[in-house]
Amino acid sequence: MWPLLRRRTQARIGLGRAGSALPTRHRLGLQAAHAAARDAVHSPFEPDRVAAGLAGLPTVRVRSAAGDRLTYLQRPDLGRRLDPVDRAHLPAGDWDVVFVVADGLSSRAVHEHAAAVLRATAARLADWRIAPVVLAEQARVALGDDIAHAMGAALVVVLVGERPGMSAADSLGAYLTYRPVPGLTTDADRNCLSNIRPPRGLAYEAAAGKLAALMGRARELGRTGVQLKDETDHVNVIDRIL
Repeated sequence: MWPLLRRRTQARIGLGRAGSALPTRHRLGLQAAHAAARDAVHSPFEPDRVAAGLAGLPTVRVRSAAGDRLTYLQRPDLGRRLDPVDRAHLPAGDWDVVFVVADGLSSRAVHEHAAAVLRATAARLADWRIAPVVLAEQARVALGDDIAHAMGAALVVVLVGERPGMSAADSLGAYLTYRPVPGLTTDADRNCLSNIRPPRGLAYEAAAGKLAALMGRARELGRTGVQLKDETDHVNVIDRIL
């Protein structure tokens, strides 16, 4: 039974034992996963690599108020605020949306998935005024609030490397916020698509479809967060029931 169940989940179940401990191969697997998670957290962000995958989309680069990785990890509040010098370089305008690509807690996730998700989403937004893509270093999700406010964007989408776990060190998240206010907007005001990382997680086209649909509804309703629901799978669920 255990081999069948293990094929249905990424969780470590039914691993067996060797005496009072795990079998050696599973213990080594756990150590390798832990090392991959640590590497993902500490690997430096490479904005040039992301920019190269954006197919000519204009970009601008910023840093948070956390001056280095150690400060970023120890002071989450600084990762939510823009560096004052970089704020002055952001182009203000009447933008419908600004995309922020943020290293977060896994630069690996950003390097591998962010450009593909952004391109697939932007292709669905023909009538949107899209601001230059902001590549943000030492950034938390809420840094997008500061960026959107400084640029005059109605909507911000933050593509960020999620906290690595023992099953995935390359998971990308997409956080959507309408009319954020720095310091006042909370996580209840955001929508999140998590675990974007094909082939084991959400595929790029599926993520882009959900994200574009949420963006469209957010613009219609003038809100995001707990008041905005993802209904993209609703028809499929009904079809399966019928």
